[in-house]
Amino acid sequence: MTSLPLPYRATATQACAWLAQQTGTPWTLARLLEQGGLPFVWLDYSEEWAELFHDGVTRYAAPVVFIGDKEHLASGADDVWLRFTRDSGNISIELKAPGLRVPLDGLHFQERDLLRLLKELQHPQPAEPEAGADNAAPFVLPSALKGLGREQILIAFAGVGKVDLDQGMASGVGIFGDDGARVRKNSRGGKNSHLWHPVTLAFGLHDVHRVPMAHLKKAFATQPLLREWKADWLESLRLLGE
Repeated sequence: MTSLPLPYRATATQACAWLAQQTGTPWTLARLLEQGGLPFVWLDYSEEWAELFHDGVTRYAAPVVFIGDKEHLASGADDVWLRFTRDSGNISIELKAPGLRVPLDGLHFQERDLLRLLKELQHPQPAEPEAGADNAAPFVLPSALKGLGREQILIAFAGVGKVDLDQGMASGVGIFGDDGARVRKNSRGGKNSHLWHPVTLAFGLHDVHRVPMAHLKKAFATQPLLREWKADWLESLRLLGE
């Protein structure tokens, strides 16, 4: 069988066909999104959407990061609906209602993201063993020494509320008090080694910025990036009576 090429910018059809050949299983756009594939649409400058373009930028790839926009795609829609995205300067932005709609053939996936996804599928990380009941410890956030990077956080919590999360993480102080949601990869990590604890961050978004709890629950239920943290999140909700 002839190996299918993987374009640098693959359409949804090309991406699914390539993954199907590599994995030996059928792929759909819905499955690709569920597995964490990040789609983009190319936008050309227009006066109507000028706020998306920084000075001198006339064309850029806008990521589809909002949960509702991904659900629209996964439902089998014949177009792309952008209501939240990141502008050409990588700042999260809510588009004016009803949002931007473009043809589905404008959707694409980057080669590097598809290669990363395939690597994760072929070499999954082993699950951490659960502690037995006899060894139960007092409740703390179980993943306190791990976290998600800035880009991952912006994707995972895109569109949950009207808060400039990117600016908050770039401020250089622990967001939401003390060291708050910010952790480090190691004790000597610099600015670029900051990680963010998504569960702590989510509760801070709710308590400080009044982000609706329903939006945060939906993020943990649907975002592949938050899958590892879902058990921590549910346990925290239980203990807080939410």
